[in-house]
Amino acid sequence: MKFRLWPILALSAMLVSGCASVVKNDVVAFHNWPADLQDKSYAFDPTPEQKNNLEYESYQGLVRTELQRLGFTPAPSAQAANLKVALDYRIDARDVKVVQPVYSDPWPYWGPYYGPRWRGYGPFYDPFWYPGPVVTGYQESHYQLFQRYLNIQISRKDGKKLYDVTVDSDGGNGSLAFAMPYMVRAAFQDFPGKSGVPHRVNLKIEEQSP
Repeated sequence: MKFRLWPILALSAMLVSGCASVVKNDVVAFHNWPADLQDKSYAFDPTPEQKNNLEYESYQGLVRTELQRLGFTPAPSAQAANLKVALDYRIDARDVKVVQPVYSDPWPYWGPYYGPRWRGYGPFYDPFWYPGPVVTGYQESHYQLFQRYLNIQISRKDGKKLYDVTVDSDGGNGSLAFAMPYMVRAAFQDFPGKSGVPHRVNLKIEEQSP
């Protein structure tokens, strides 16, 4: 009797390894972006916890690259900036359970020597009569799903909020640093975009240099 577990094992391995070829980003932006905004000078507005934080500085560099692409310019000082840019990010993990049926072959000797060559000798040897696999039990597998979160806000220096975008990215890779370049790109891909309209941005994973 043949037990077929390969669908379960393949699914579990794929989910645990996080070997998907793209990073999936669910993006929603709310904005009141003025079309006539001329002064796009900006400065980052870190929280006390983010100051002198190397991880924050790395993500700040990613945002700076996107802002430069969109025509923003860094101000010489926070006081001289017309806009303030704030970042918030985190990663959480949750346990996921997958239950899949386990199949067995009721005819373990079904193969190239049985079936089509034996047609005409009764229903027991007719391939079209073959009843198919039978569920004999269930296989339970567990893995961790990581929920990665990014929020970027752009406000005027008087505090009026102009752009507020949130990116949620779930996957099997538990490194926020791995996902952040893709999440930042997704946040600004259609800037400023349609306000309040959720959409998904799939970005192909780039090979890392050795």
